[in-house]
Amino acid sequence: MSLNAADRPPMPGAAGDDPAVSRYDVYFARQPLLDRDGMLCGFEMQPRVIDRGDEPQAHSGAGSALIAAFASPAARGALSGHPGWLDVTRDALFDDAILRLPAQRVMFELPLDIGADPELVARLVQLHGRRYRFALDHVTEADESFAKLLPYVEAVKIDLRRIAPALLAKFASVLKAAGKILVAMGVETQADFERAHALGFDRYQGYFFARPQGGGRRASAPRQALLNLLQLLASDPTVAQLEAELKLNPVLVMHLMRLANSPTFGIGRKVSTLREAINATGTNRIARWTQLLLYADGRKVSLEDDPLLQLAATRARFMELAVSQLPAAGRDEQDAAFLAGVFSFVDAVFGGPLETTIDMLTLARPIRAAIVGREGVLGRLLDVTEALEHGDWSAVDMICAQLEPLDASAVAALSLTAGEWAGMADRNAEATGLERIDD
Repeated sequence: MSLNAADRPPMPGAAGDDPAVSRYDVYFARQPLLDRDGMLCGFEMQPRVIDRGDEPQAHSGAGSALIAAFASPAARGALSGHPGWLDVTRDALFDDAILRLPAQRVMFELPLDIGADPELVARLVQLHGRRYRFALDHVTEADESFAKLLPYVEAVKIDLRRIAPALLAKFASVLKAAGKILVAMGVETQADFERAHALGFDRYQGYFFARPQGGGRRASAPRQALLNLLQLLASDPTVAQLEAELKLNPVLVMHLMRLANSPTFGIGRKVSTLREAINATGTNRIARWTQLLLYADGRKVSLEDDPLLQLAATRARFMELAVSQLPAAGRDEQDAAFLAGVFSFVDAVFGGPLETTIDMLTLARPIRAAIVGREGVLGRLLDVTEALEHGDWSAVDMICAQLEPLDASAVAALSLTAGEWAGMADRNAEATGLERIDD
């Protein structure tokens, strides 16, 4: 069952009057790419194209639909200012609508089975002349197609799980010498990251950074200080209590001050003290962002470049938006959904068993059950957002069957909306002087 058109969130789809295009629904899963320092440097947008037409067409229009969807405000917003890496088809490459995409904001990923015939090569050369860039996707061996396409691509994506270790080292050496950007796929553990890093890979795709101790992450405060703050936030603190505890964590204060002066909070005037920020924005809103800022990297990087914070914020906001679409969902259910999303990554900060940390936080039973055991509606929503994060559309369909009226299209749209919300937090905030912690 799908949401009614009036209720469905804005969806990146193929707009326009062309029936060959409008017959397609296109939606995306979004996966982060990290640089060698572990910071966000792009997102792969993995498309799913659904043909709603009854009869096949000589020119399907799927390529045009894909390009229109990627160019939509929803997809652009979800990139949060980062470049988009887009899986493309042969049809899309030969569609002149592709020229409407800004070359500096997109990397086209070519599947190895796209062909390497003279017509395709000529098209790559033509697009390269307009400064478009290409990456070879899911490379596992140096076959004929790889050899023919390699001169025309800037990057090569190698799946660590599907290539022999000896071949991986040889590939990395040869491709680095050829000046290619190396992207490691399937980086799910700290060992994966360290192995690819040692071989000189430039980009990393996978969720190693969201695992305990993933990516050598530096916490923004000692473990006990974070626990104290979490427990205080769970007890409906006063402004004075929250201010006193926050002052023990200067990194969180810095980010909160930036947030208070950003369009996200919409105060309309500059605030320069922590107490003024808390009073102006309200304890509840400060508490929400403080919960998210527990994931902030201790290196004081921009929030929009921090992969774990962005992932946690996107999941939390998705949970809140998604539960609001379900029957009989009220403010309490939305708050619980947000918290379930926030704390579903808490082991990445504290390490150790997830259950142990969750127990120390004294969360409400439905939230704990959703995080630890994936029970109830909140558990299903955590499952579906995790499936989206991995681009597992089969799992998304299966889980949505238990979440009517939500379907795959709706949850994909909500996830992009949540990603845009998370990425806007630090945008256009004034940085100068906001590190002050005044009484």
